Amino acid sequence: MLKRSLIALSLISILTGCSLDGDDGQDGTQGIQGEQGTAGQNGTNGTNANSALNISLVGRAVLNAQSPEGAAEIVAYQASKKWIYAINSSGDESVVNIIPADTFDKAALVQDNEGIVSAINLTSTITLTLNDNTPGDANSIAIDENNQMLAVAMAAKNVGEAGQIAFYDISGDAPAFIKNVPAGFLPDMVTFNHDGTKVVVANEGEPNGDYSIDPEGSVSIINIVEGVVADTATNIDFTTYNSQQAELESDGFVFANPTGRTINGNVINTTVAMDLEPEYVSISKDNKYAYVSIQENNGLAIINLEDNSVELKALGFKDWSNLQIDASDKDGGVNFKSYPGLYGMYQPDTISSFSWKGANFIVSANEGDAREYFFNVTDEADCTAKGGLDYDEDDGCLAYIDESRVEDLTLAANFDYLNNDDNDIGRLKVSTVKGDANSDGQYESLYAYGARSFTIWDSNGLVVFDSGDDIGRITASVHGEAFNNNEDENEGDTRSDDKGAEPEALIIGTIDERTFAFIGLERMGGIMVYDITNPYDVQFEDYFYNRGVIEGADITGDLAPEGMVFVPAEQSATGEPLLIIGNEISGSIAVWQIAAN
Repeated sequence: MLKRSLIALSLISILTGCSLDGDDGQDGTQGIQGEQGTAGQNGTNGTNANSALNISLVGRAVLNAQSPEGAAEIVAYQASKKWIYAINSSGDESVVNIIPADTFDKAALVQDNEGIVSAINLTSTITLTLNDNTPGDANSIAIDENNQMLAVAMAAKNVGEAGQIAFYDISGDAPAFIKNVPAGFLPDMVTFNHDGTKVVVANEGEPNGDYSIDPEGSVSIINIVEGVVADTATNIDFTTYNSQQAELESDGFVFANPTGRTINGNVINTTVAMDLEPEYVSISKDNKYAYVSIQENNGLAIINLEDNSVELKALGFKDWSNLQIDASDKDGGVNFKSYPGLYGMYQPDTISSFSWKGANFIVSANEGDAREYFFNVTDEADCTAKGGLDYDEDDGCLAYIDESRVEDLTLAANFDYLNNDDNDIGRLKVSTVKGDANSDGQYESLYAYGARSFTIWDSNGLVVFDSGDDIGRITASVHGEAFNNNEDENEGDTRSDDKGAEPEALIIGTIDERTFAFIGLERMGGIMVYDITNPYDVQFEDYFYNRGVIEGADITGDLAPEGMVFVPAEQSATGEPLLIIGNEISGSIAVWQIAAN
């Protein structure tokens, strides 16, 4: 796959005015970017452009090959044993598979005619059956090397029941259960702080299908003192913001829910605290702050871990008017256009953080996410009688949805430059809760899900850098009409109407004193690499992937990167840094060596 990453580098170098084999030199210093993420001007000619990294696939495992979807979604790494841990949710029970990564037989990773590796050289040797000690479904895992401890976020089976964090001692030959600690509703992500004295949990608190139960989102903090886990957690909620919805919306938060409607006999009244759904947590390098992405609401919570105070930051909106986007899956291939009046809700999934000049910065993978909820009814008439919006034989009665295709909306006069059809913006999925500023039934602006980018934010919630339209342009250059593929089929352009390649996974790693961000594209399957050492001078570095894209062929390789772990060189069996990726659809774990040239 190295040749593909070099091709990607060459293509983007050409796009930015620099050639790998010409005399043109490196780009000039990049300007501070606003919400559009516009790059600075090219510099004068200089030396040839070279990749700083040598990236190669060195390890691969497939869990539950007969039914792999969900078998390798979230991964963790135990440096003391060089073990990979992966949540496996493909069966009837929640388990964690443990895969030794202390040696790699690279010769076993044979490529097919397309250059894709489907072979394996790693296997699971230990299966930890989580439901032996904790009921529910596993959503996230984290490892603390300080105390040799594993934490697993376990969601309860029923909406409205609190989840738990299951703790295991991993210092011995196999994990040993310690205890369960109650958390909030639907714990979706768990992490340790850097010295192993706290565990922080994002509790998403999603509603049930008819919104009759809508738990509050929250963040749980569990203290660990001298290696002993507390029996209870401190749960931080957002009830103090219940009277501030209008102010939050004006700042750029998004609240999408069926408040005021009667559904299935219940009058819905959703508060701010119920609507906010924490997604992912990153701990600042100094252990002082927990940064929490609140995806559907397009916001960020900053929690001071010294006093548990909370500050909400709206992320605002990305202006697509000076950038290019392919907005249709029915326009016959690669067709980028600019659309004044179109905005993107950042809605990050994974976030990470790092420091520069003593200041903290947050990095986000701007996936985007709509809301759509169904409940069970007997038939279409029953659905209508119970206040449903639509009926589907497979999904049931639609209680709420906040998205629509643009062609199904009435646009205001400022959009007269559009045809609003399949060859233009008509297929694009946008929010129905924003854009009609004067409530006259006509949309003066459009808000798409996600930003098709990654962003660096400062601790004030201000954009420092955004990758703009890089992801779409680079993947289109590399894959041609196969770009914006879906994760479970080979048919190009199928995701152009719906969040594009979909940046979801993200991790930061340091190689030879340079800081790199690795961004996993859930639908396309590839990984973008950027040098973010200086957040005000960010450089695209590479793009690599192990996924077949031949139109109509069976899917091959690694599909839908969901979780990633960066392993520093000193903790790696190869003596070089590693990037471990859990791929949700293929059920595969890919281990890439990221060596400095």
